[in-house]
Amino acid sequence: MSLTELMPSDDLTPSAGRSRAAVVDDFARSELFDRTFREGMELVEETAAYLDGDGRRESKLLSRTTALAYAGESMKLTTRLMQIASWLLVQRAVREGDMTATAACDARYRLADRKIETEPTHPELPIALVEYLVRAEKLYDRVLHLDRRMYLDAPEEEAVNPVQSQLDRLAAAFRQ
Repeated sequence: MSLTELMPSDDLTPSAGRSRAAVVDDFARSELFDRTFREGMELVEETAAYLDGDGRRESKLLSRTTALAYAGESMKLTTRLMQIASWLLVQRAVREGDMTATAACDARYRLADRKIETEPTHPELPIALVEYLVRAEKLYDRVLHLDRRMYLDAPEEEAVNPVQSQLDRLAAAFRQ
């Protein structure tokens, strides 16, 4: 199911009639937010359990170069998940009234674009780690899409009709 099926596109984009703060407030109270928040926090917990348990055991069995790649990838994974969790917690703070929607619009709460990587840095990484990496990147892409739609997309301005603007100028000139 795509984002557009979950929430109509005009609901997430500020427009002339709807402010960014209103969009943020509505999103924080939406079912889409509930599902995204739940998914994000579950992924954080699952990944932490893996890295502290099976992942730690698997990493001890790796060659030196693969273990270094594992360490680098697990740091990237942890960082990515913390970025997602931080963004989601800001939205929850809006929902619970701990932060205003206007404050949540501050640039310091935005997600950064990410460099697209097609494959992990080493072909012998444990498949479980690779799966967590893929899941985290997919979730980040979805949250980044939400972030851009809610916070950075320019409000649609009414198109200026050049003929109408000339007629308005003529009418104003004859009124004088």
